[in-house]
Amino acid sequence: MELNKNKSNRKIFNLIVLIGVVTILYFLISFVLLPNIAVLKTSFVKDGKLTFTAINKIFKSTRALDALKNSFLMAVTLPITVSIVGIIQVLLIDYFDIKGSKFLTLTYLIPLVFGGLLINNGYIFAYGPNGIFTNLVANINPGIDRYWFLGYRAALIAMTFGCTTNYMLFFRNSLSGIDYHTVEAAKNLGASQWTILSKVVFPQVRPMIITCVVLLFQQGLTAFAAPLILGGRDYQTIMPLILTLANRPASRDIAAILALLQGVFQIGVLFVVQRMEKGKNYMSISKTKANLKKQKIKKPMVNALFHIVAYLLALLNLIPFVCVLVFSFTDYQTIGSGRISLSSFTLENYKTVLTDPSAYEPFVTSVVYALLAALVVAIICIGVGRLSQKRDNIFTKILELLIYTPWILPGILFALGLIILYGTPQFWVGNNVLTGTLVIMLIAYIVVLLPNTYRFVRASYFGVNEELEEAAKNLGASKFYTFFKIVLPVIMPTVLAMFALNFNGKLSEYEISAFLFHPLRPTLGIVIRSNADATAAIDAKAINLVYSTILIAISMLVVWIVYYDGLNTIKSKFIKKKS
Repeated sequence: MELNKNKSNRKIFNLIVLIGVVTILYFLISFVLLPNIAVLKTSFVKDGKLTFTAINKIFKSTRALDALKNSFLMAVTLPITVSIVGIIQVLLIDYFDIKGSKFLTLTYLIPLVFGGLLINNGYIFAYGPNGIFTNLVANINPGIDRYWFLGYRAALIAMTFGCTTNYMLFFRNSLSGIDYHTVEAAKNLGASQWTILSKVVFPQVRPMIITCVVLLFQQGLTAFAAPLILGGRDYQTIMPLILTLANRPASRDIAAILALLQGVFQIGVLFVVQRMEKGKNYMSISKTKANLKKQKIKKPMVNALFHIVAYLLALLNLIPFVCVLVFSFTDYQTIGSGRISLSSFTLENYKTVLTDPSAYEPFVTSVVYALLAALVVAIICIGVGRLSQKRDNIFTKILELLIYTPWILPGILFALGLIILYGTPQFWVGNNVLTGTLVIMLIAYIVVLLPNTYRFVRASYFGVNEELEEAAKNLGASKFYTFFKIVLPVIMPTVLAMFALNFNGKLSEYEISAFLFHPLRPTLGIVIRSNADATAAIDAKAINLVYSTILIAISMLVVWIVYYDGLNTIKSKFIKKKS
């Protein structure tokens, strides 16, 4: 009887797995592969013949060549600057014994809830022509160039402090998993703190550093918000240029070529990284691991220097954040001039946003899209990651290749592919036209979130102890039970962290939304970008500040619930009150 029950359970499990795999494969082919083929076909096939005239147009265009040069410069320098800042921040709060580490941690986590369009607007209000810092310096030196914070330098600084999230989440998690016995052994052998870091600590976290560098290269290559808002006239990157060209049917072939060049470099970096990951990776073989303990800096001068650096980094993270919060409570005149007084403060901006349906409806739209996209992406990546872990064959390689495909073409060109392909009825979607519907943007959100999420979730499966799985199997545990009780708890911290990142990242998304948003349901990214235009009225900029503040509050709540076990905290408080 028990044997028949086990067989029945296995059949049900296999059927569910089959349905899931077929559904995921259908989704990836329909909404990842075919749209990319459609846009490339439209761009390179003219009158049934293959043509590459777009390549000649690029090499003859000074604007296109400058955009390529600027993007590659950002792609090369951003991983360096962010890695330096990100690693130093994590070491200062988790490895070295620095006073006020809890406060420092909060300030270093600001980019987690204050990124994209929001952080760049914050830098404008801090260092822009009428920013607080610029006004303070102008009081001392009236001849200052008020447009000093523009161009490559401004975009790099904003992105450097805005892109440290992966280090603060994933590198920090890897550092906490280091066996302190290895550090202690090196200390007993007389190794200096620098030697311990370079020879013991960093080799153990090397895979995560490599992963972060890959993502930063991609972020630098596809930089959009920072160059658009802070770049000025003299600094334009590929992404804004692609958006401009893609909106012109006659120039879409040039946009496609520029996007393909991006993709080629991203694939090249990914290939190099995978080759590097096959090299030596270091791990502790201790039977009983000890938690990492903070290291005291014994030299007074070095200790003082580290404390100064720690609080300077905190200040640089705080300035644009505080500027947005403060200006959101001021009147229109203050927002326009950047000069604050006690009479400047008001709640009228918040009253407008919270009571006017046209103001708060974009919030609801963005929250629904971001929540659904983050949830679906998490499910897909968990499923494909598990399948790839258990069955490393040609089929899983194809699935992974399809998931990584969005890295080849930028999101805006992929959005263009969706418009072209699903602007006419297609039989595999029930002969429906999806362009102009509410669902097409959700599909695009899901697709562009897949590569990064899958890379981290797939890496988290390496932390699963196969011996525990085998032991559960020998004790008669079903595959369902083994996965949900043994495997899922191990990968869940990474899954939840990616869920929070994806949800927060899509709340104010602009690039894809600009192509696919429903006219009756604009998202926050569309509204914020429109209000941030130089020609926008002051009241629109005031509403932007309120949007930013509320977005920060929502993002902080999500991070607390998902990443800092907020649900259990709420439950424990509720249970105490009931008892």
